Amino acid sequence: MSDNFEITNMHLDILKEIGNIGAGNAATALSQLLNQKIDMHVPKVELVSFDEMFELAGGAEKEVASIYLRIEGGITGTMFFVLSIESANQFIRNLIQDETFDFHNVEQKEMGASALQELGNILSGSYLSSLSDFTQLNIYPTVPSLAIDMVGAIVSFGLVELSHYSDEVIVINTCITQDQGDGVSSFAGQFFLLPDPPSYVTIFKSLGVL
Repeated sequence: MSDNFEITNMHLDILKEIGNIGAGNAATALSQLLNQKIDMHVPKVELVSFDEMFELAGGAEKEVASIYLRIEGGITGTMFFVLSIESANQFIRNLIQDETFDFHNVEQKEMGASALQELGNILSGSYLSSLSDFTQLNIYPTVPSLAIDMVGAIVSFGLVELSHYSDEVIVINTCITQDQGDGVSSFAGQFFLLPDPPSYVTIFKSLGVL
């Protein structure tokens, strides 16, 4: 973190509350899109080191599906949403009603990528919209891009500039539950939120908790 600002548990609790409101909005949008009952919540928000972030995602060499975007407007930064390949496969299988779907199948990969990008649009848009409402700042995401690769390869390039100022990342744990009528499936993903250093002060000053 910057030399003159430290994130406290109170700040993390506020981000958790904002995250839960964003998750509720995302669940409503996904329910309408999929015609299924979707529940989402944020059980935990934590501040971790880069090494701990890799561990939370299963290790730097763990293959994952990741949605990456830049945050622009009143604050700037980088956001990743990371799912295990197993969770990504399950989400797409439920979406398209095809239990044979697998991201490792080249013929199916493009269809899965399109669906996950839509998920990224909804999740990131809902979270940043919630943050924008609370801070009264104009905050918006760039178009998300999708990568299927090892965690270390995906996330590392987003850390290059930030590492000059900090070695910590805000992790917003997210739980998604799909109720298809004949059964319920749940999977977890993580937002890695990396505001550019000046944006930490802007966020919490706008929230009145600097």
